[in-house]
Amino acid sequence: MSAPDRKEDAVRRMLDGPHPLVPPGLTARAVARGERTLAHRRFVRATALTLAAVAVLVLVVWGVVAQPWLPPPASTTPPLEGW
Repeated sequence: MSAPDRKEDAVRRMLDGPHPLVPPGLTARAVARGERTLAHRRFVRATALTLAAVAVLVLVVWGVVAQPWLPPPASTTPPLEGW
């Protein structure tokens, strides 16, 4: 008998034996935990989307106010040479 056959036989013996009883209230606790997990994920997703929207809004406002695509104004006049 090879190793996989022995393992398979051991698993079959465990599955054929008496099955433990499911604790009372396990389903209700699992449902409650699942609902908490989903609520937490919804909160995190909503927070992330809100922060992303605020970041885009801030970037747009900064772009409109600062106009970074325009060259900076010249602070001095070019030197006059050759007159």
